[in-house]
Amino acid sequence: MLVDSPPEQRAETAPAPPPKRRVLRAVGLPVSAAVLVFIALASLAVGAKDLTLAQVWHGLFHDSGSYSDVVVGERLSRTVLGLLAGAALGLAGAVLQALTRNPLADPGLLGINAGASAAVVTAITFFGVTSLTGYVWFAFAGAAGVGALVWFLGGSRGATPVRLVLAGTAISAALFGYLQAVMIMDDAALGRMRFWTVGSLSSATDDTIMEVLPFFVAGTILALALSRPLNAMEMGDDTAKALGANLNRTRALSMLAATVLCGAATAACGPIVFVGLMVPHIVRSFTGPDMRWILPYAAVLSPVLLLGADVLGRIVARPSELQVGIVTAVLGGPVFIYLVRRRRTAQL
Repeated sequence: MLVDSPPEQRAETAPAPPPKRRVLRAVGLPVSAAVLVFIALASLAVGAKDLTLAQVWHGLFHDSGSYSDVVVGERLSRTVLGLLAGAALGLAGAVLQALTRNPLADPGLLGINAGASAAVVTAITFFGVTSLTGYVWFAFAGAAGVGALVWFLGGSRGATPVRLVLAGTAISAALFGYLQAVMIMDDAALGRMRFWTVGSLSSATDDTIMEVLPFFVAGTILALALSRPLNAMEMGDDTAKALGANLNRTRALSMLAATVLCGAATAACGPIVFVGLMVPHIVRSFTGPDMRWILPYAAVLSPVLLLGADVLGRIVARPSELQVGIVTAVLGGPVFIYLVRRRRTAQL
């Protein structure tokens, strides 16, 4: 159990929404799922060689032929990884925003992306790792190590949102300096790292997906199970304690969920920015503060953004393509500025 209180005290920790919002939330989720299916089909159909939906269907369910080579051989793994990584980044962002009580928080705030990047640079430079499947495990280990270090420096059992953010910021700065130093001294490492650090789905393979799939599944289950305790924590420590929430355990499990999800996504795709920031923040504007709705919506709409950006990158730079990390950065920058300005205006 994640909430240590008797049944009669386990009241809903989020305020009751108005009827209009309840209807919007209930209808919006299947609509969002339908949009996700459409974007996934677009990801299978759009590329250097565009296909019709009939051709995509033929490629998926027939074992041979040029359509199967394109759809299954080139695009299916890419699309599946985009679905998994997008959901993971959205869930990680939503959990971290609730954990830090900062609606502008994202997985990079606690240094998880920096940890994964530093581990990959180390693997390339000092261990001679050259394959993507080799990067995956180093990246995940780096993300997990930094997550544990942030938790320890943030006070572990006495951790607070401010301490966690400060620890993550300090570690990110130190690791960024390490990254720059290593890549400046090793031109070969710089060349091999350039593609990975941009963030891309184009190198997705079945092997990569199978390696990170258990972490996606475990992190997703844990994040969804934390919805009620996180609801309580967003009301403040005193209120959460009065509702029976175990603050230390919830913070530790939240850090674990975010680290597993973001670490797996970063290991497989490279550091992709703004997905974990934008989607949970936008979702909160129409679902309200209830994490029981924010988390499912983030898991559905974040892959919409990631796959949509990937498809856009294939269209605007034909016959080549823009990496998805570049597209999300270009789209996310103005959105982030708008969100910051809107929040500042609301506080005045």
